[in-house]
Amino acid sequence: VRSEPLRRHLEAESASIRTRGFAGFFGVAMNWRSAEGDSARCPVLLKPAVTLGSACVGQNGMTGSALLHMQSAPAASFSFVETLGMLYGLRLLGETVVAGSVSTMPEGQAPSAAGLICTDGAMTSTARLSLAASILKNMGFGTSFARIVLLCGHEGHSSNNPHHAGLECGACGGHSGAINARVAAALLNDPGVRLGLVVGGWSVPSDTHFLPGVHDTSTDEVRLLDLDQVPTDHRSDLAQLETWLASASVKTRAERSTALGLGERPTGILKRLLQRRAADWSEVRPEWALARNAAFIAARRSRTRGVNLEGRSFLHEYDATADADDSILTLILTAPMVVASWINLQYFASTVDNDTFGCGDKALHNRVGALGVVLGNGGDLRTGLPLQSVHSADGRWFHEPLRLQVIVEAPTEQIDRVLGAQPGVRDLVNNGWVRLFALSQDDCHLERCVPGREWERVYVDQS
Repeated sequence: VRSEPLRRHLEAESASIRTRGFAGFFGVAMNWRSAEGDSARCPVLLKPAVTLGSACVGQNGMTGSALLHMQSAPAASFSFVETLGMLYGLRLLGETVVAGSVSTMPEGQAPSAAGLICTDGAMTSTARLSLAASILKNMGFGTSFARIVLLCGHEGHSSNNPHHAGLECGACGGHSGAINARVAAALLNDPGVRLGLVVGGWSVPSDTHFLPGVHDTSTDEVRLLDLDQVPTDHRSDLAQLETWLASASVKTRAERSTALGLGERPTGILKRLLQRRAADWSEVRPEWALARNAAFIAARRSRTRGVNLEGRSFLHEYDATADADDSILTLILTAPMVVASWINLQYFASTVDNDTFGCGDKALHNRVGALGVVLGNGGDLRTGLPLQSVHSADGRWFHEPLRLQVIVEAPTEQIDRVLGAQPGVRDLVNNGWVRLFALSQDDCHLERCVPGREWERVYVDQS
């Protein structure tokens, strides 16, 4: 939902731009090994298939990991505060007087894609080729490739925020999507993999370069990664892409500013204000994250291009004509759609009853290790979202609690086949946790799946 405004403004820059929506882990289900330890960079529904790490992680990384563990361990945390607390106090004073800056170093500190290494031997040549082919298939590329294909993950930034994972990529397990984008791009650029793709029937042009990037949803800046890997004859294409992205970012920031209470500000000032909010340790609302999410649309981008969806819809590329065996639709409905429903229900519950399902005022939170937060100096561990994630500063509820509307551009019989084979997804629909609609591939004919009955026609005012 945070990518929708940026995609819309980017496409408005030129008719030659095409965007596709896909889960932010880019199909690379991996375990990432860094100085902070291991972390799964994939949806919680999946298990990491490979362990990757940075060649830069060494003894210093082990030391950093030990310090992080001391901060959250039940007993060691007290001695940690007593021994190093004064130093953190000086840092806190400095950050109060002088606004900090948002870190822009790609996660893992690897200088380029060459700095990413496989630590468990699972990335064999066969596995690499299979993964690359599945990425292209599930993204719906077909035979359409540009000279530069930007694989843009996303991440958020905030300071002093125990709920910062909610600003990150949910498909990456609540982490930045930068690493997944870099791995996917490096895989698709590998000469051996590209040769295997051609043999396997994929017509990827030899001059197509996959470029990783990451969208900072707190400041709406897009950072391009591994630029040292871009071929020299693609420099003019890269310069044009950077110009388009910069312009789209300016328009996206202007669109978001009103909801954040910033109003209309000059371009440069607005950018600095958002950067300051992201670095301010006292800011309770660095961004609205996934608030007001209402729909999940699995369809060709041509069906929604040019439509202002106001940042309220998850958009996933899907072409039913290229899915003869229902495998792509099965993947979409069992993974990204399910995750989207979890997100939707989390916001729903935290809005309708924040006292029970949310975690109250963020300004009163005290963190309890890595377990959760309490309000003030005691009480029960609180779950769900902070009040500031769903409630605006003017006293109104910002999030509108609606069950997720799932719209799939596919024949009803195809959707029925998938539901019949996936009882978990069928239960979500039959029990009313999500509302499922089928969009005709030829027109705006819409049908709703009514639990216990046949599909029924929905009449939409198209005036």
